[in-house]
Amino acid sequence: MRFLRNAAGVVFSACAIAETGAQTTRASAPEGMVWIPGGEFSMGAATSGHGSHEPMASNDAGPIHRVRVDGFWMDATTVTNEQFAKFAKATGYVTTAERAPTKEEVPDAPPESLVAGSVVFAPSDREVQLNDSYQWWRYVKGANWRHPSGPESDLKGKEKFPVVHVTYADAEAYARWAGKRLPTEAEFEFAQRGGLEGKTYAWGGEFRPNGKWMANTYQGKFPMKDAGEDGFADLAPVAQFPPNGYGLYDMAGNVWQWCSDWYRPDYYTQLAKDGKVAANPKGPDSSFDPAEPNEKKRVHRGGSFLCNDQFCSRYVVGTRGKGEVNTSTNHLGFRCVKDATATASVR
Repeated sequence: MRFLRNAAGVVFSACAIAETGAQTTRASAPEGMVWIPGGEFSMGAATSGHGSHEPMASNDAGPIHRVRVDGFWMDATTVTNEQFAKFAKATGYVTTAERAPTKEEVPDAPPESLVAGSVVFAPSDREVQLNDSYQWWRYVKGANWRHPSGPESDLKGKEKFPVVHVTYADAEAYARWAGKRLPTEAEFEFAQRGGLEGKTYAWGGEFRPNGKWMANTYQGKFPMKDAGEDGFADLAPVAQFPPNGYGLYDMAGNVWQWCSDWYRPDYYTQLAKDGKVAANPKGPDSSFDPAEPNEKKRVHRGGSFLCNDQFCSRYVVGTRGKGEVNTSTNHLGFRCVKDATATASVR
């Protein structure tokens, strides 16, 4: 397969261009986006158990089933602080984390807890059992996209870092402003695979080919201290690791990414029932998580800088995450897509 490079240095497939009826040329590429050709693939991951760099035992990533998606444009990187700042300045948008929740939104919360803030990773000072994630997460007053670690932090020097502390509504609002949308889970996985079939990772079959780190993940004893062997002991700027076969950066690790699908652990079973190829699936009609049946959740994909082979190896292609739509954290961001027929929007 031959690859071309546009003026921004973004790589995309010449074969992908030929496979579409649209006039998808380098000249027509929306700024900062790459063409994803679409096609048919096997979606999901084998639940081989919790082992070294394998997906955790889970039944929500299977059964593996055949899916077809149409071609689309996708942001080469996750949305950055710099890009989100332009949106906020242009629209006056205030994110969920910047607003104090109301009693109606959180009826069981005491009044003193109804303060603006977000969820921040808090490393443990000792070894802990990994069956309770509340041991390493805390709600921080004043934490938001402008202040990622709390009110004392800021974005100075972090313009090219992924924007974090964004809820689903925040991500959706940005996408609308940019003339884009959030990807479906099927689109994300197809793009994440980068043209590779049946590989464990977005870059191939080995976690560290020739000893090279390919994504920002967690090294060391989780959740005590990230050793930073991959060059980063926390969040990294975008595009610090090699792109996949479609020219997409950070499709695994660094930050989880919102998808538009409602989350249900049995959705793949529903798709696989009739044995047909699912065409452009957009997810179930509603959310249901048996662990928290009253919470409305959307799918997360890609894993984050906290993923590791001890607790969460969701950098493995085909594995899934989930998140309550009004909850934001410092390891959750997003990227956007645009339909092939959509008019390019330059911001």
